[in-house]
Amino acid sequence: MALARRSPLPPGSTIGVFGSGQLGRMLAMEARRMGYRLHTYSPESNSPTGQIADLEFAAAYDDRAAVRTFAKGVDALTFEFENVPSLVAEIAAEEGVSVRPSGAILHAAQNRRREKSMLRQAGLPVTPFHFVKDAAELEEAVQEIGCPAILKTAAFGYDGKGQTRIEHGVSLSAAWKSLGGQPCVLEAHVDFERELSMVAARGAHGDFAAYPLVENRHVNHILDVTVAPAAVEPAVAGEAERLARRLCEHLDLAGVLCIEFFLLPKSRVDGDEQSSGSAATGRLLINEIAPRPHNSGHWTIEGAVTSQFEQQLRTVSGLGPGSTEILRPAAMLNLLGDLWHNGEPDWQALLTVPGAKLHLYGKHEPRPGRKMGHLTVTAETTEAALATGLAARAALKRH
Repeated sequence: MALARRSPLPPGSTIGVFGSGQLGRMLAMEARRMGYRLHTYSPESNSPTGQIADLEFAAAYDDRAAVRTFAKGVDALTFEFENVPSLVAEIAAEEGVSVRPSGAILHAAQNRRREKSMLRQAGLPVTPFHFVKDAAELEEAVQEIGCPAILKTAAFGYDGKGQTRIEHGVSLSAAWKSLGGQPCVLEAHVDFERELSMVAARGAHGDFAAYPLVENRHVNHILDVTVAPAAVEPAVAGEAERLARRLCEHLDLAGVLCIEFFLLPKSRVDGDEQSSGSAATGRLLINEIAPRPHNSGHWTIEGAVTSQFEQQLRTVSGLGPGSTEILRPAAMLNLLGDLWHNGEPDWQALLTVPGAKLHLYGKHEPRPGRKMGHLTVTAETTEAALATGLAARAALKRH
């Protein structure tokens, strides 16, 4: 398009997004607010993103001609999830369209082996791991790493899918077969204190901004609640931001990225020697990354000056990141398909709760474990926000 060479792209420009789920939907809402057009590409029709986008382009990701046609109709491209063939980024680049984050970052993030190897290469703290490509190598890896451990498929795993726990006495052959006999990563089990995450953004010119560190609570491997900000020592929050900055610089990121951390108990690191003059606590291990907005960043829509979706739009269009200042403490609670077990949830009960904001994703079929929406509550304290949020969500369920 004519605007493709202009940077930053002004309102009125067209942003293309590969993927069409709830993250793209919220990006499309932000694009409309700021005066940008948004086109979405995925194999789906009437998708969560497509319901809001200016154009929904339904075609297979491996359809080269369709991808090329789509790329010709936009000024910049991004992704709303990482399980998109990196080939699409290459085709878009051939059309002279900027792709942010880059296809190389997408390629690394969609495979656990590549991701963990990249993190280790960058000198970032990760859990001990071993790549395995068959059952025999799994036995060797277990001997090296020990039990308990977590066996995860190398590709296409999220929300606890594609993984199984390895305990003493477990049949390694059965565990291997349960994951389809495909290449896997064996990770050492970590006795962590809490799970944390940080969403950061970096512009095309290297300007960096990070949101406050948040605490995440999972149920059945699916994010249940996020509390912002996390109640951690300033040294831990500072360390998380330094790690996020280092990773963004190592990747030469232009876009939004979330890092999930394990917070180790203080007793585990009290005796460890730190480098002279280092402010590192040694209490953070990187679990995984996502080079896009993240479920644990949804609180930023109501709780921060700039939402993570505006941040994605700004970095993709060539603008610098906006302010990540927190406005009020917040709690974000996921709404899963389980809430529909006895019929449509009682929305009126939620919508009368002061400070509670409802976000539904436009999905047509509620299923157990499927993310159908979320709610966010802001309050004077994180404790108050969480208590109100839990009560509001409980009121949704019909008995």
